[in-house]
Amino acid sequence: MFSSEIKSVHFTGIGGTAMASAAAAMLDKGFQVTGSDQNVYEPMASFLAAKKIPVMNGYDERNLAHKPDLIVIGNAISRGNPEAEFVLDHKLRYCSLPALLAEFFIRGKRSLVVAGTHGKTTTTSLLAWVFEHSGLNPSFLIGGIPTNLGQGARFTDSEWFIIEGDEYDTAFFDKRSKFIHYQPEVAIINNLEFDHADIFENLDAVKKTFSHFIRLVPRNGLLLGNGDDPNLAPLLNVTHCPVKHFGLGGDNAVCAFNIRYGPTATEFEIPSFKFHINLVGELNVRNALAVVACAKHCGLSNKQIQSAFDTFKGIKRRMEVRGIAGGVTLIDDFGHHPTAIRETLKALRIKYPHEKIWAVFEPRSNTTRRNVFQTELAGSFADANAVVVSEVARLEQISAGERLNPEKLMQDLKAAGKDAAYLPDVDAIAAHIAKNVQGGDIVCVFSNGGFGGIHGKLLARLGKR
Repeated sequence: MFSSEIKSVHFTGIGGTAMASAAAAMLDKGFQVTGSDQNVYEPMASFLAAKKIPVMNGYDERNLAHKPDLIVIGNAISRGNPEAEFVLDHKLRYCSLPALLAEFFIRGKRSLVVAGTHGKTTTTSLLAWVFEHSGLNPSFLIGGIPTNLGQGARFTDSEWFIIEGDEYDTAFFDKRSKFIHYQPEVAIINNLEFDHADIFENLDAVKKTFSHFIRLVPRNGLLLGNGDDPNLAPLLNVTHCPVKHFGLGGDNAVCAFNIRYGPTATEFEIPSFKFHINLVGELNVRNALAVVACAKHCGLSNKQIQSAFDTFKGIKRRMEVRGIAGGVTLIDDFGHHPTAIRETLKALRIKYPHEKIWAVFEPRSNTTRRNVFQTELAGSFADANAVVVSEVARLEQISAGERLNPEKLMQDLKAAGKDAAYLPDVDAIAAHIAKNVQGGDIVCVFSNGGFGGIHGKLLARLGKR
């Protein structure tokens, strides 16, 4: 499949963060690269344009008329897609993105894989920066854009490859989780919860795929797991490789104590050393602990790690301030699982203890469009003063018995004392917020998509007040 005959590569579904980053990396390796997608959202649209990678709008057999030697088919592509059907009809050489990564970039490297339901992008970004800041020049692939690194992927001659390991399935022709392909020497698992309701039936199914991932850690590797997570605990009881626990509880091998949360930074201690990070909230303490444990295992010192922590500037779409207009601060966050929303709002409450916080949520993911977290979703907004929920995306694709019930969500939020509104589209949301916010308020937008350009529309309206 990966013969020396390959000179040109086409990415079907290039708009995803990982796909776009890998496409750019293949271009840097000297391959001819093209791509296609239905929609390419920021920041990847600008990223691909800067790389001058031709991106065809929409999927069509004609996009493959130049007969690329290899077609990389994204995991969002299903049967019926014109390009996928053309590939199968003509028996063209194709693969998934994780398979491409494994063969072209990971094999032979020391692979550090960060997995878990929450915190993967932040942890991977922080770990990559620690290695970069320490002069190790790592390869990395991250499901976001770390500010320090300026891109979500880079492929070097270093022995280190740091990668975000997603449990979502690989492709329509490979239903294993993506992280199964990543050949972990060190596997970090931050936490484990039910998610991705479209491919996992229940929590046990999620645990099963993580157990498969754990089986891949070699005897000369290391499994690092959150020792405070009850869902993860049974999976860490293995003997085929070394295991270390990290967390806030005293039984963990790498334990944080004397934690002090501030509005712009957090301090915590491990035995014999005090760390501080330019991140807010408990979830980020656990993320940083995982990085400390992994980096120390790989030979870095506490001082090297702290030096990198001092200069870490965060990640796009993770509590990212998009602008201030009319005295209102607009924040963008990728959170779309109730736990992620809850932890982000807890962190924002630490950062903005006295301000009114608005949470604007787009139920777009395949889990939050369903009612599996109907009750938990309402509770996740505890630290918000006002909540605005957009119309549930593509609701007609979900059976009536499985759909999120927006009316019930509004009832629960109002019963909890929240100013709550369910509005049909971005324009209605922008008008509602512009009319009701006051100077000094904080507006945090939660979405794992483009959300109809809501950030620009809100800033424009607020700027005219």
